[in-house]
Amino acid sequence: MYNLGALEATANEESGSRIFLYEVMGLRQSEETDQTNYPIRQSGSVFIRVPYNRMNQEMRRLTRLGGKIVSIQPINAIELNGKSPSESVDEVINNVTSESAESVFVNNATADETANIKGNGQATPVKANSEVKGFGKSLLSEQEQPKKDKKGNTMTQAKAKHADVPVNTYRPNAPFVGKCISNEPLVKENGIGIVQHLKFDLSESNLKYIEGQSIGIIPPGVDKNGKPEKLRLYSIASTRHGDDVDDKTVSLCVRQLEYKHPETSETVYGVCSTHLCFLKPGDEVKITGPVGKEMLLPDDTDAKVIMMATGTGIAPMRAYLWRMFKDAEKAANQDYQFNGFAWLIFGVPTTPNLLYKEELEEMEQKYPENFRLTCAISREQKNPQGGRMYIQDRVAEHADELWKLIKEEKTHTYICGLRGMEEGIDAALTAAAAKEGVTWSDYQKQIKKAGRWHVETY
Repeated sequence: MYNLGALEATANEESGSRIFLYEVMGLRQSEETDQTNYPIRQSGSVFIRVPYNRMNQEMRRLTRLGGKIVSIQPINAIELNGKSPSESVDEVINNVTSESAESVFVNNATADETANIKGNGQATPVKANSEVKGFGKSLLSEQEQPKKDKKGNTMTQAKAKHADVPVNTYRPNAPFVGKCISNEPLVKENGIGIVQHLKFDLSESNLKYIEGQSIGIIPPGVDKNGKPEKLRLYSIASTRHGDDVDDKTVSLCVRQLEYKHPETSETVYGVCSTHLCFLKPGDEVKITGPVGKEMLLPDDTDAKVIMMATGTGIAPMRAYLWRMFKDAEKAANQDYQFNGFAWLIFGVPTTPNLLYKEELEEMEQKYPENFRLTCAISREQKNPQGGRMYIQDRVAEHADELWKLIKEEKTHTYICGLRGMEEGIDAALTAAAAKEGVTWSDYQKQIKKAGRWHVETY
C-alpha cells in the first residue's frame, strides 16, 4: 500500500525538496477503512513518501494507526521532476523495494470518479521491456535484452528482481468489467459456511497475472456513508494460464463473511464476499489489478516449498500446486518443470471444509516424492493437550523437520490465511531452532530479507 498526496504539498519546490521513503509494517489501511466492519488484508510493508519538514508529525500519525517504522530512506525529489506522482511511486516501489514488499492497491479515485465508471476501463500501458514467462516475448531486440549471469539471473540490483511482474493493469477508477463464467460450491454437505470457486472471463481484457498475486473486486452499490463501495483484494486461485489453461480466465476462492454484530447480535454478512458468492454465470464483475509481489514462487524448479494455509488461504497454494503438478500446466510451461518438494499444511474446521480435497489428494497420490499433504481439522482432531487441532499444532508436531527444511537455501515458506496462526507457528519454530542455539526471530528476519519467507494474512 502506498500513500501519496497532501504530505508532499509543502515540499514541491526545489529548495527544501528533501523527501524520505518510510517503510511501515502493521499499519491499518487508512483511518476511514479502519472503521469498517470487515477485515482488510495486510501483507508485506506499506510505503509512504514524507517531506523533511513533516517527518515528526507523520511519525506520530503512523504510531496512532498502529504502524511500526522499519526503515527510512532518502529520495532525491528533484530527480523525479517531470514524472507524474503515480509514475514516481511505481518506480520507487518497483526499483527500490519490490523484492521485499507486496504492492497492496489503494483506491485513490474520488467518489465521483468511481460512481461514474461505465463499461471497461483502459488498461494501464505496459512498458516495452515488460515480460513475464508464459505471456510472450519482450519487445526488446536480442541485443537490448538485459545481460544475465551464469545462473540466468538478470545482472541488476536484487531489489529490481520482480520489476517485470504485471501490476495495476486496471485501476479502481477504470476497472475491467468481466463476466462470471462459473460459481461452484467448495464446502461439502455438513460443512461450515459458504465457500465458492469463481471463474471470470478475461478474454476481452489485457489483464495478465502470475501465481501469488491478487486482484481487486469492486462490489456494486454504496457504503453506509452513501459513497461507492471500495475494492476488496482476493488472492488468485489459478495459475497465469487460468483453470482452462488458455490464458483467458482468472479464478478466486471466496468465503462469505458472516459474523454477529457486537452490540445488536444481528447476523452481518460481508458486502463483497456475499456479492461474489451469489454471482450467476453471465453476471458482470468489476476487476482491478493485479497486485502483489510478496507471494511469488521462485523460478528454481528444484526449490523446496513449505505452504501453511487456513481456509481460503489455500487460494495461492492451489495456484502454486497446479503450476507444479497439473499435466496441462506442465505441457504449457516447458521452461518450468518442477522437480523439487512441496509440503502443504492445511487447517480447516471440518472434513467437508477441506477445499479442493480431491485435487490435493490426486496430486499427492501421483507425486508422492514431490508433494506432501498434512491437514489440521480442528473440530475433529485433538492436539497432544486434548484441545482442538489447529494448524499451529501441526507445525509444532513437525517443527524439527520443518526447521531442517527451512535452513536449506532452496526452501521458501508461504503462509496465507488468518493472522492468528502466526504466533503459534513462530512459537513452534522458536522451540525447534533453540535446540541448535539459534534465535528464531533473528533467523526469520534473515530469510525474510533473503526473500524466502512470505506471509499474507488478514
